[in-house]
Amino acid sequence: MKAVIQRVLQSDVKIDGRIAGEIGKGYMILLGVVDGDAKVDADKLIKKIPVLRIFEDENGKMNLSCLDVGGEILVISQFTLCADCSHGRRPSFTKSAPPSEANALYEYFVEGLKATGIKKVQTGEFGADMKVSLINDGPVTIILDSKELK
Repeated sequence: MKAVIQRVLQSDVKIDGRIAGEIGKGYMILLGVVDGDAKVDADKLIKKIPVLRIFEDENGKMNLSCLDVGGEILVISQFTLCADCSHGRRPSFTKSAPPSEANALYEYFVEGLKATGIKKVQTGEFGADMKVSLINDGPVTIILDSKELK
């Protein structure tokens, strides 16, 4: 699984003009599920993300986690994170998990984040055409790959 984490002051996702999910200070996460990913991959990200210290403390150092600051999380499914651009000019998405498997792991990931104590976890809609907006804080953007985590 691949996660792009952006520290935000605010973020929302709209589907057909209606707000499907919105948060204040916290993380907007784009989540890509790779073919072959399993719950163990989601578990690694669930364990890491809420305690990742990328918020500034009173001294301006990144020492605080989303849990520490009472942050919120917006999770957006993003199969294009699995793109293979190694040949030609058109990305291939064959490395993405099949939609039914990807959706199951996406939902497992979201439920896992909720269980960590994050005060608010919002989502878009799997497979929908979504319009995501955010106010990036910093900007701070972190990329995690479950295959690289211990």
